[in-house]
Amino acid sequence: MPDRAPEASNVSEYSVAELSFALKRTLEDTYEHVRVRGEVSGYRGPHGSGHCYFTLKDQSASLDLVVWKSTFQRLKFKPEEGLEMVATGKITTYPRRSNYQLVVESLEPAGAGALMALLEERRKALEAEGLFAEARKRPLPYLPKVIGVVTSPTGAVIRDILHRLRERFPRHVLLWPVRVQGDGAADEVARAVRGFNMLEPGGPIPRPDLLIVARGGGSIEDLWAFNEEVAVRAVAESAIPVISAVGHETDWTLIDLAADRRAPTPTGAAEIAVPVHADLAAGLADLAARQSGAWTRLAASRSRELMGAARAMPSLNELLALPRHRLDEAGGRLLRALSQHRRFKAEAYLRLASRLTGESLRADHRRRRERLAELSGRLGRAAAAAPVRARRELERSARLRPQTLTRMLRLERDRLAACARHGEVFARRMDARKERMASAGRLLETLSYKSVLSRGYAVVHDGEGRAVTLASAVAAGAGYDVEFSDGRVPMVAGTPQAGLAPEPAPQTKPKRPVAAPSPQRAKPPGGGQGSLF
Repeated sequence: MPDRAPEASNVSEYSVAELSFALKRTLEDTYEHVRVRGEVSGYRGPHGSGHCYFTLKDQSASLDLVVWKSTFQRLKFKPEEGLEMVATGKITTYPRRSNYQLVVESLEPAGAGALMALLEERRKALEAEGLFAEARKRPLPYLPKVIGVVTSPTGAVIRDILHRLRERFPRHVLLWPVRVQGDGAADEVARAVRGFNMLEPGGPIPRPDLLIVARGGGSIEDLWAFNEEVAVRAVAESAIPVISAVGHETDWTLIDLAADRRAPTPTGAAEIAVPVHADLAAGLADLAARQSGAWTRLAASRSRELMGAARAMPSLNELLALPRHRLDEAGGRLLRALSQHRRFKAEAYLRLASRLTGESLRADHRRRRERLAELSGRLGRAAAAAPVRARRELERSARLRPQTLTRMLRLERDRLAACARHGEVFARRMDARKERMASAGRLLETLSYKSVLSRGYAVVHDGEGRAVTLASAVAAGAGYDVEFSDGRVPMVAGTPQAGLAPEPAPQTKPKRPVAAPSPQRAKPPGGGQGSLF
């Protein structure tokens, strides 16, 4: 069969690009502004270009989302993995891949429950790092000189704080204006806290002693800037103590946990920061009155104690009676002594006056003049003889020629050498005497019976200390001292055994006490003790 020609069709033909862009316009016109709710999935943070790409999904479908860099920077709530959020934007397609996506214009958690879940999760994570530990919190200064306030400059919060400070105790206040709500508020709060900490003490701008981070009440969305991690970390890292005063008493944020003290309201923060001036003045006056009363009571008590002690003490007349009596006696003795001394001096003067007659004075004057004349004559003779003696000495010195001096020097040198030889002879004699002394000592030690005792012998002494050399001289029951090499031992002689007779006495009398032989050694022939050496 011959092939049939294809039938003509009236369906329009589209290129791929035409169809893709037609679908793109249709979706963008139909879904120009939509709100989609779902769970964030695949969020890895902003791309290197600053744009953000992730997926919003539910149980049966998923939708790709793209957040441009400019929009991401304005987001009040940043996406987090697994968080249920509501995205607002328009549907568009990506023709190169034939898929559609939602271009996000705003992003927010899906209701207050989602925000609370996010807040609780963030709280647990920061608490695990120790940012909320009580050990990190520092005591507030009792009366700070400078107070730094981080809040909005146009709100009622700063006016309430200044008003309450003026009422209680006026202080110097530094305001760091920040936004307390909206995009970038958390970063501004963090920069303000860190900026106050960077001020140098004693610089042109005084460094605060205390910081107050304050904001009025509002919903959880309004207060969310104070739950951001950057603000919480700045408050926790502050070296200056911080009071958190965000919202009303029932509101709470994460910086309340990181701050050193939480105030229920901004006005309460001012009350915590400074005491009441009137109360301090009243307390000071009360302390002054108590101190004055205490001093008065102490003085009265000491006065009573002094009066009691004075009554127990004797009177002044009683204390001075004995010294007065001694003074009177001493005065009487002094008068008598002065009178007697004057009498002795008068008698001595009379004795001297009786000897000092005109004749005696003339005779004494004559003797002294004769003595002076004699001394003058001797002085003249000595003065005349001195030059003669000096001349003789000079002549004697002139006779000392160089040969004479050389001979005298040689004689003196010979005498010195002889003295040196005498010293050597003396040293040799001393060495010989020392050697003889050492030899005599060694001989004495050798001949001493002490050395014999060290070889096992012993010496028996009777009660009078004499050495017992004969067995027949030992009396039964008598006490003896047996001397060994290391000391003496007292012993009592026993009765000789039957059949045993004392050994005969030696024929020759020993010249000195010697030790008896040990029972184990054989006796020498002849019955004698024999030589110990």
